[in-house]
This record gives sequence, C-alpha cells and structure tokens, in this order.
Amino acid sequence: MSKLKKLTKQQLFLPIFCMLLVLCVNIVYDVAQGRDFYDFFKIYIQNDMLNGRIVNILNRGSEVAILAIGMTLVVSASAGTDISVGSVMALSAGVCCTLLAGAAAPQATELAVPLIVGVLAALLVGCVCGAFNGALVAYLNIQPMVATLILWTAARAIGLLVCNNLIVYVRNDSFAMFGGYIGPIPTPIIIAAICIAVITVVLKKSAMGMYIQSVGINRRASRIAGLNSQKIIFLCYVLCGLCAGIAGLVASSRITSADTNNIGLNFEMDAILAVALGGNSLAGGRFNLAGSIIGAYTIQAITTTMYNLGVSSAVNPVFKAVIVILIVAVQAPPVKAYFKKLSAKRQAEKKVKGAVGV
Repeated sequence: MSKLKKLTKQQLFLPIFCMLLVLCVNIVYDVAQGRDFYDFFKIYIQNDMLNGRIVNILNRGSEVAILAIGMTLVVSASAGTDISVGSVMALSAGVCCTLLAGAAAPQATELAVPLIVGVLAALLVGCVCGAFNGALVAYLNIQPMVATLILWTAARAIGLLVCNNLIVYVRNDSFAMFGGYIGPIPTPIIIAAICIAVITVVLKKSAMGMYIQSVGINRRASRIAGLNSQKIIFLCYVLCGLCAGIAGLVASSRITSADTNNIGLNFEMDAILAVALGGNSLAGGRFNLAGSIIGAYTIQAITTTMYNLGVSSAVNPVFKAVIVILIVAVQAPPVKAYFKKLSAKRQAEKKVKGAVGV
C-alpha cells in the first residue's frame, strides 16, 4: 500500500493513468467489434504517408500540444489561465494568409510575398497579443482571466476584419507544407516536437524554469529575493502568444486557408485541460511540461475515441467539461484537506488497534 501511495503521488501519475484508461477503452471496443486488440497501435504507410490511429492522434493533437506549452508557463507563473489563445490562433492565421494571398484574396495559388514574411507575421502577431495580455497581468495586476478575456473577444473579430469577413484560401504547396507532410511524417508532429525540445532545453539549461516556479509560488517573496517577477510573468505571456501564433500557422496550413470563425475555436479549453490533466496545479507554482504534453495528446485521444464510438462531436465538450470539473475539484483546498484529515484519522485508528493488540 505504501508503494501504491507513493506511485499515486507522482506528478505524472494522473496523465499517464488517463492515457492508459483511454487506450484500454479503445482496445476493449476493438475486441468487441471483432478486431484484433492491437489494431489501435497499428502504424502503416499508405500513399507514401504514415497512417494509423496513433499517428492521427499525434498529428491532430499537435496544435493543442503547442498551446499547452505556453499555457503551462502562464499558469505556473501567474496562477491564471490565458483564455485568448484560440482567438489569437485565428488572428495569426488571418494575418498570415491575407499577406500571402495579397491582391488575389480570397483565393490565391501564387504567393504575393515570400513565405517567410507570412510566417514571421503570424509569429509576430502572436507575440504582440501575448505582450498585451502580459502587460495587463504583470504591470496592471489585472486578474489573468479578465485580462485575456479582452483578446478572447476582440482577436477573432480583428481577424475577421483583416480577412474582410471572408475565408482566405492560399492554395500553395509551400504554405501547405506546415500542415502537410515532410516525407512520410506529418509536419505538425515535427513542429510540435521542435517546440517541446526548444522549451525543454531553455527550462533545463537555464534558471528560467526555477524563476517561473518561484514567482508562481510567491510573487512577493520572489521580488524580495531579487527576481523581477513582473518581467518573468510578462515573458511567459509573450511565449504563450508565440505558441498560439505557431499553432495558428499550423492550423491554417492544414486547411490551406484562414477560416477565422473556426480556427482555434474552443482550443483554449483543451489547452487548460491539458495543463490540469498533466498534474499541474492551476494555482501556480511547480509545473511539469511533460505532463501537459501527455495531457494534450490524451485529450486528442479522447476526441478520437468519441468519434470511434459514434458519439456526436457536439457532445465532446460535455465530456471535457466533466473532466475539468473533476480535476479542479480534486485540486481544491477543501477537498485536499478532507482527504488529508481522513488519512490522518485512519492512521490514528491503526495506531490504536496496534496498541490494543500489544
């Protein structure tokens, strides 16, 4: 029991357990349908491209995984969430595609400007939006959800204005590469892996990770210790905006267009759920980036499983909302205090029984 207790207290226990639970559901369903139990794990090459449910989950979950990186840093540093990431995705995609299409908008096959210009514009827009949110939270001390609510409403509307209320199509192979394939491997998987690797190296090889956790645990104490807590929180929001810009670029490239009404819709909920599912406290402080990434792909696995079971896409948010409620409730201080008190009571009863037995 002591080993099991230690195991359940590990930060990665929750995301790994949820992932295994989703895998078990798929395996049981496949067996019930008369398929082999290993069908879920099959990876094969079709039309010179990797295919399989695992590949599809990694591919389709890449945008949420990228968003989860930035959301993890924001939650850890500011003890709040950035609910604007989905709208920032749409705005970044709109700016990128409008620049690339140029005068040929809303439909273009040739790029009006070099591809790098559109890519950098998308990333710059994401950084500017992140800087706006970061300034409100870090320097004006506005509650994170309230501060990011501004761009949650405005960014998508600005994107519609940029695109002139149209879906801007960029039917160009070089642009489609970001959401397509490099050889047999889906490009979004490669982009997500690069983002994860870069952030991991920065957090591990510098003191940035420790600074973020310190500010999240106690901002005032960190400032007294000599850390510029405002600048650290501001930087986390800028990085979160950059991740949203990258995710928007991938999402628009995947459909070779900027549909600002639908790109990134409800993705902020998935990003927040990924952080919570990753075993990270929504109250800030210590974080585990690996847990958030596992959580992001678990969410995509849940979505894929719902489709596989024939559940309507309109019902999916209900399941995600229930998961969020359960995770937040488990992390709530009164619930933690109750279980701690219950555990102490059981330990006391064992000691009494032991003393009586002696």
